[in-house]
Amino acid sequence: MAAKGNEEETQLQEMEEEAAATGVEREMESDEEEGMGVEDSDEEEDDSSDDEKENEAEIQRLEEQLSINAFDYNCHVDLIKLLRQEGELLRLRRARQKMSELFPLTEEIWLDWLKDEIRMTEEEPNREKVNELFEKAVKDYICPEIWLEYAQYSIGGMGVPGGIERVRAIFERALTAVGLHMTKGTAVWEAYREFENAIMSTMQPPPGSIATREQQGLLNAQLERIHTLFRRQLAVPLMDMEATFAEYEEWSDKEIPETVSTQYKKALQHMEKSKPFEEALLVAEPPKLAEYQAYIDYEQQEGDPARIQIIFERALAENCLVPDMWAKYTKYLDRQLKIRDLVLSSHDRAVRNCPWTMGLWKNYLLALERHGAEHQTVSEIFEKALNAGFIQATDYVDIWQAYLDYLRRRVDFSKESSRELEELRVAFTRALDYMKQDVEERFSESGDPSCTIMQVWARVEASHCKNMQKARELWDSIMMKGNAKYANMWLEYYNLERSYGDSLHCRKALHRAVQCTADYPEHVCEVLLTFERVEGSLADWDTAVQKTETRLMRVNEQRAKVAEKEALLARQEEEKAEQRRRAKADKKAQKKSQKKAGEKRKAEEDEDEEDEWGDDSEQPPKRHRGEGDPGFGGLGSEELMETESGLFGRKGPPGRKADGAGPKKGRLAAAAVAAGARKAADTTAAADRRNDGTSVFVSNLAFSMEDPEARLRELFRACGPVQQVRPVYSGKGAFRGYGYVQFQDLAAVDEALKLDRQEVDSRPMFVSPCVDKNKNPDFKVFKYSTSLEKHKIFISGLPYSCTKEQLEELCKEHGTIKDIRLVTNRSGKPKGLAYVEFQDEAQASLAVLKMDGTVLQEHTLTVAISNPPRRNLADRPDSARALGSTLPGQLYGARGKGRTQLSLLPRSLHRQAGMDSKAENGTLQNQSGGSVGSVGGAPVAAGGSGLDAQSKPLSNADFARLLLKK
Repeated sequence: MAAKGNEEETQLQEMEEEAAATGVEREMESDEEEGMGVEDSDEEEDDSSDDEKENEAEIQRLEEQLSINAFDYNCHVDLIKLLRQEGELLRLRRARQKMSELFPLTEEIWLDWLKDEIRMTEEEPNREKVNELFEKAVKDYICPEIWLEYAQYSIGGMGVPGGIERVRAIFERALTAVGLHMTKGTAVWEAYREFENAIMSTMQPPPGSIATREQQGLLNAQLERIHTLFRRQLAVPLMDMEATFAEYEEWSDKEIPETVSTQYKKALQHMEKSKPFEEALLVAEPPKLAEYQAYIDYEQQEGDPARIQIIFERALAENCLVPDMWAKYTKYLDRQLKIRDLVLSSHDRAVRNCPWTMGLWKNYLLALERHGAEHQTVSEIFEKALNAGFIQATDYVDIWQAYLDYLRRRVDFSKESSRELEELRVAFTRALDYMKQDVEERFSESGDPSCTIMQVWARVEASHCKNMQKARELWDSIMMKGNAKYANMWLEYYNLERSYGDSLHCRKALHRAVQCTADYPEHVCEVLLTFERVEGSLADWDTAVQKTETRLMRVNEQRAKVAEKEALLARQEEEKAEQRRRAKADKKAQKKSQKKAGEKRKAEEDEDEEDEWGDDSEQPPKRHRGEGDPGFGGLGSEELMETESGLFGRKGPPGRKADGAGPKKGRLAAAAVAAGARKAADTTAAADRRNDGTSVFVSNLAFSMEDPEARLRELFRACGPVQQVRPVYSGKGAFRGYGYVQFQDLAAVDEALKLDRQEVDSRPMFVSPCVDKNKNPDFKVFKYSTSLEKHKIFISGLPYSCTKEQLEELCKEHGTIKDIRLVTNRSGKPKGLAYVEFQDEAQASLAVLKMDGTVLQEHTLTVAISNPPRRNLADRPDSARALGSTLPGQLYGARGKGRTQLSLLPRSLHRQAGMDSKAENGTLQNQSGGSVGSVGGAPVAAGGSGLDAQSKPLSNADFARLLLKK
């Protein structure tokens, strides 16, 4: 101890002497420069002080911004850079610690932090703090450079007892983490071998001495350890592994075993297969998502879990803010590896990198429950999720549902009451309050308009707790929130009462539904009648029939009023359109007449100029008043003055040619006419360049799209060379959401049509052929079939949050899926409908049998073979079916449901509403099957005496007589 103290004193004295010498040198240098740069030094000090003040103000601003929003990633990065630049080491340490608590740090930030801490803690007692920092760094991302720094730093402490074994343990962990990294793993292997070679060099006996048996045993063990490292490395596919094999041959004093050569050749073959993917990553530009995805797909086909994990980690190190990549990685770990520590740490890193992604938090909660985490841990993670700052109100509904599902699975419902059950009810109450207060205050909407959370609570109370009173109270609250007008909400409540309630409450629910439903009243009426057929008495049946008839009559009246109003609006729109067309035509005709008049005036001025500058002998003699000119074919001066009048708006005196404007005005008029002609020529040339055959029509775009021409050109650039883009604007210059894209060749049109329904700015973009509707008025674009498709099923009742992946997971067990189409509206929001195409009819039929009536996310699915309704409005029924049918149809008026379908039939030919006769091809048919014609206004029975047995169609003359009949 005394020796150690003396050594420390000596070191301190040496450091003081060096500092003193350095101070003397600096004083001498300052004395030499004192007379040379006094003014310059003052200016530099002023500049540096100004920079320091600006940096300090910026640091304070960033700290205040982080106090408001601690999840601002870029603000953290900027603050760390400024503090490191200013040398504020203590504040820098605190800033890095705060950021590391919220986000995983990148490789560059960790390396800078570690190097700064190593310089600040060079004394032995503080090495443990740096080791703890290294342990945190290697958990964020798999980075070979950080592992190398960790190993190199640990070598500095190998002098303590157990130091060598600690270094070897760190190297082994580094090989497990990054030893399979095809491009950077070699550096870790080589560093490990160099460390072992250095250890072996210390074991060599001094020159001229012979090693003892114990020393020789240790030396042989060390040699075998290095041999093992070489063999392990040669069995791993790494870049430049041929050099490693050559080094092993040169180093080893023995022949390489056959097993090692075999493993090396196998690894070399695998490296050659993976080499194209590594080269693609080398030349690709960030973020390299497509290249990494191709690499991941290849490794998943090979099936080596360790290599799949390392390529996922490499992709995430460069794309740490891509939620889809984290979702794929955690999904693979959940389903394939299922290693608890690895799975949970990956989920934790995922939510720390992308805290705004609800799906990652939801999967984290499921993984915690799947691996038996403590309830306190799950609750803490859920609370962090609530504070993560989701970007949609519906995300909060989904995360609450995931947590409530977890709490429900903890409850033992065989007991009447338990602590878990009370906790579940408290959580349901808190969820409703949170959605009402926090979510509505932030997003101005609840995010749960259909009250999904309350529906789940009511079903839990009814099915598990047998508490129908509480369930009915919850459903009363649901209906009070504006859901009473929807038929599906009443039918959901009816199904709950049907399953766990009684007939009395079922009947009450259906009677209320008939009175309140606004979207599908016919369906609700039919459900009530079906219920009374099975459960009710005659009085109940009569009451139900009376109520449904009254309700449907009122609905039909309301629909008729709406249809009349829509027809009136349509007529007004047509009249406005007709007025616009007339005004446009008048304006065009006026411009055309002005153009012709200008051309005629120019010709006359040219003749006047020729007369003015020509030879006098060639001029014709003057004509006096009243003398005709045979050259004009008998045209008098009155007609000529009418032409001038049309041009200038007034009529000159008879028998005299109007002077009009002078030569200068005439030249200006001629220049205007020439400019108009050039403009018309340019317009004609632009129209000639348009080719509908090589163009597509793009619609349903967002009106707020910035620079539509450049955006459309970018979207369709991959389809082929774009010749021109023609977005359509309103009169005020606003984009109208559609336009035309013209390509240079016809093959690009087919590629462009494949982009139909592609999502652009959260809306489906419609792409269709460019067809002139004036030339092809019957042309319709609908790429989906409208007839029976036996190999395709139609699914309704899907939750709006359902994705293609979820639906594919649900359907793939029934057959091979060829295509899935989720039906959306024009704004891109789902309708809860989908079409799933199977490989053949048998698979589709099996899917209908197995899936119809199943429940997905608390939604009961209805599945049937795809048989879309015909799109022709003329095929719709004229009236609804009777109440006794299975399902009431939609009621239409005498002219159908169309808004602009105006009846062109004279009122004299309208049938009476009560007539049962039908007309086909101008022939009236009575109920008995006979035909009734009409000649001269008197009906004549076809098949009667004096007439043919066949029906006689009415002629035009017959219709004329009917029309003129008083």
